[in-house]
Amino acid sequence: MARTSRPSSVLGRLLEAAGYRLDSRNEAVLAVRSKDRRAVVIVGTVRSPMEVEMLFPPDAVHRTVVYDDEPGPVARTLAADRGIEVLDPSNLGSALGELLLPSPIGPVEASPDPSGGPSLEPPFALAPEGERTVRPRIGRAEAETLAGIEARRYTLRLVPFYVAAYRVRPPSLQGAPSPTLRQLVAVNAVTRHGEVWNDGDRELVGEVEGPHQRLLPQLAEAQAAPIARETIRRHHTVHVDHTEQHGGALVIETRRIAPTEEDVRLGPFVLLYVPFWYAEGSDGRVVLDAVSGARIAAPDLGPA
Repeated sequence: MARTSRPSSVLGRLLEAAGYRLDSRNEAVLAVRSKDRRAVVIVGTVRSPMEVEMLFPPDAVHRTVVYDDEPGPVARTLAADRGIEVLDPSNLGSALGELLLPSPIGPVEASPDPSGGPSLEPPFALAPEGERTVRPRIGRAEAETLAGIEARRYTLRLVPFYVAAYRVRPPSLQGAPSPTLRQLVAVNAVTRHGEVWNDGDRELVGEVEGPHQRLLPQLAEAQAAPIARETIRRHHTVHVDHTEQHGGALVIETRRIAPTEEDVRLGPFVLLYVPFWYAEGSDGRVVLDAVSGARIAAPDLGPA
């Protein structure tokens, strides 16, 4: 199947849609997102990381260079020494989710106690009534480029998710009261898989243009609540190393500490439909998140 564009040009459009500002510099493209100070340099030819490093803003927190081809072990070593992440076609797909979506660290609220904050409102409360579908950012052409297989069929599926805002007080390593975090939890109403979202990552629309399938929920809203709570507690679990001396041996035990049930406040659920591209070909099936473009592991939901 013929590709409609080079991966680098597709990546530039995805980064721009994800809030990056693009700037062409010296036969390279610099993409900068101010909200989390991420910077990505896309180069069409193999160039030394020392040369590429000069293109990054001095205040960039996370720096990534994307090559169209394998840069070689010397370039990878030089980049690692400078704290620069290196991506090429072999590992770009698995890293897209982290590049396109904001940092998973949620916003800190003023109250240190989740029970002392205001009551939770449903997520996307400002969206007009009826806008309950997440807008795809990845079109058919981008999906063909990112899938990497000769697929005879591409299907856009809208998968139902129960989504709720929550507040949580994560465990503190020092024992002091932790600040309260506010994020979103989403439960797939077909697979029962739970995940944590950041508020504002996804744009809602009333309907999606073009051919698509809208799946029906296979899970009742009441069944989503315990899955959501367990997802929240697992996501905010901290790992603490406990050291003890036994004779002449030093034993280090890693303990996992999760928030208690009292440390979690879960808001009401809203049923949203999230888009995924299903590509099916002779090499198998690939499922892409139609918002971030990242490959995901998904169970069989029927023929694509």
